[in-house]
Amino acid sequence: MKALLVTGDRSGSGKTSITLALAALLSKDAVVQTCKVAMDYIDPSYLTAVTGRPCRNLDSFVMTPAEMRAVFEHGAKGADIALVEGVRGLYEGAEAIGDAGSTASVAKALDLPVVLVVDARSITRSAAAIVKGFAAFDPDVRIKGVILNNISSPGHREKTVRAVEHFCGVPVVGAIPKSEGMRLTMRHLGLVPYREGQETGDFLDRIEAVKEVIGGYVDLDALKGLMEEYSFTGEAGPFARTHETDVRVAVAYDEAFTFYYNDLFDVLRAEGAEVVTFSPIHDPLPEADGYILGGGYPEMHAAALEANARTREALAEVSRNGVPISAECGGLMYLTDSLVLRKGWQESDREESYEMCGVFSGKSLMPSRRTLGYVEGIAGQASPFGAGPFKGHEFHYSEVVLDPDTRYAYELSRGTGIAGQKDGATKARTLASYTHLHPVASAGFIRGFVKQCRDGEEGP
Repeated sequence: MKALLVTGDRSGSGKTSITLALAALLSKDAVVQTCKVAMDYIDPSYLTAVTGRPCRNLDSFVMTPAEMRAVFEHGAKGADIALVEGVRGLYEGAEAIGDAGSTASVAKALDLPVVLVVDARSITRSAAAIVKGFAAFDPDVRIKGVILNNISSPGHREKTVRAVEHFCGVPVVGAIPKSEGMRLTMRHLGLVPYREGQETGDFLDRIEAVKEVIGGYVDLDALKGLMEEYSFTGEAGPFARTHETDVRVAVAYDEAFTFYYNDLFDVLRAEGAEVVTFSPIHDPLPEADGYILGGGYPEMHAAALEANARTREALAEVSRNGVPISAECGGLMYLTDSLVLRKGWQESDREESYEMCGVFSGKSLMPSRRTLGYVEGIAGQASPFGAGPFKGHEFHYSEVVLDPDTRYAYELSRGTGIAGQKDGATKARTLASYTHLHPVASAGFIRGFVKQCRDGEEGP
């Protein structure tokens, strides 16, 4: 299998649109496996859609090199090409000095060749300086090629390509003109998720426009020539099957709840869970031994969620009965008493309140301060799915205000959480947090959840 990583010199360089188009174009003639650097849900939804294979996440802040290799190799089984999309600028990470959480750290851990996307708007020879500086900053990161973006004219293209290839000794495999057609549809937390956007013709037309531009200005044969054979190590990680299927886990998945790492479903199955999905908007609550409510956009579908009272009431009942429920971010909001959309939200001229499940006494409010970043903490004995340290991510534009008597399982040393560094509200065997955990990095949590579904014993 050939592999390549595409990254940018900064956020907004165009790497997301470019990688999306490359994945789609390469998939015409090959089986392409994609990965996304960082704890991100939305970009992977696009990469999954255009390749037909679940995109996988790689993050060196929350995952060890062995865990990243396990994810990469598990996802890439049967693929001809593995294409990894970076995050932000190549060297941006969790800290100023170390490279944990950066695209560069993933490139090194997997020993992948790198193509650097450079925003060449208004620069020519300076683009060569950028590439040379990026290559020299960490010699262990192997920049094998360059794609220039935002080229304004044939003269701009000729001068910039010549400068980069002369001073840096790396080929320019694409020079993409500045185009409004390269912009994808955005929302308050980033791109609109693919599942939701695909219902509108304008959304799909934009993706086709991006593919057409990239197909016309990137040399796919030259790009393929930069790819290298990946040497599989045989890392299995938590994907190795440990149980025969003996429990049923229902996962909320619809327009409101789409934020899941694709590895979740494979890790659950490895632990012996049959996985079914349901819609809190459209469906009754299915019978199951446990429930997972991921993140997403409940605020965009609050009226529809309120209207399905049967499922809201059923979730509250199974929680009272001690059935295991794991909820993150949007799932946490759904389990509160109400979701309040403040005046001004989506240009509303009044405040609106919608009834939610009422598992936790309190309310969710939109909008609030945007919160984005890594999380570190300790899960205490109040956690129904296991105690111990964890790393994760939080990404929301809301706040949740719960009853002062709420019991919390997580104590955070990094991150915001629900209330003053406390996160992971618990009641019976329901755990709801702003923190998103990766199912491979936190495989013990998944194991504890499935164990509770199986026999009600304490998690590890």
